[in-house]
Amino acid sequence: MAPNLFEKINTLISANLHSLVDRALENNSVQVMDEYVRQVERNLDMLEDSAATVGGTVKTLKRKYEEFAAAAEKLDRDIDTLVVKGKMDLAAAAQAELNTKQQLSQEYYEQWQNQDGQYQKMLDMRVKLEGRLTMIKQEREHLRSLIELAEAKKVVTKTVKSLDALSNVGDEQVSNLSDQIRQRLDEEDARLEMATRNISEEIDDAVRGGEIERQLEERRRRLLNASGGGSGEAASS
Repeated sequence: MAPNLFEKINTLISANLHSLVDRALENNSVQVMDEYVRQVERNLDMLEDSAATVGGTVKTLKRKYEEFAAAAEKLDRDIDTLVVKGKMDLAAAAQAELNTKQQLSQEYYEQWQNQDGQYQKMLDMRVKLEGRLTMIKQEREHLRSLIELAEAKKVVTKTVKSLDALSNVGDEQVSNLSDQIRQRLDEEDARLEMATRNISEEIDDAVRGGEIERQLEERRRRLLNASGGGSGEAASS
């Protein structure tokens, strides 16, 4: 994903919704919220296009890794057979080929893991951005109703420029509506903070889990190879 798109999306996700609502209230118009919605929708489209491209690359890299890993595993077994039969020249050539395939397999694995990390991050950003979009669309309607109500009651003046100010105008209906909007914005901020923390923890757990699985798989193969080697020596004696 292009760095500038990444930065734009991060800016949109981390936008202060309270400030956005207060600016709309100060201007006595929801146009500032409409502009935010347009920016989110444009960047969401670009994010989905980029995510589709990266997702395709992830699948390709995973397939290539699996192909080379499978070929290397088969070649490793063939080398054992050649060594047992005493065909050392063929075994040496096969070993050289195995080294190449293992190196390529490792390179594809690292690229796959790197791209998959980026892909998962993009999917996470899409979820957050969609959540922000849904939230601001809902609050746009609530704020529009609040502005209309306040205007009808003649409490919107140049000195009323925020939800905090509106909640103290003395009119119970207006105050209640402004408090409800402010509470929902607080809840949305809390949800975003919690989601960000949870996603980070899940990514860390997945990375650690993948490393452990890789280490165990290497240990399993080494033990199997050692067992096979011992059997071969016993048979030859």
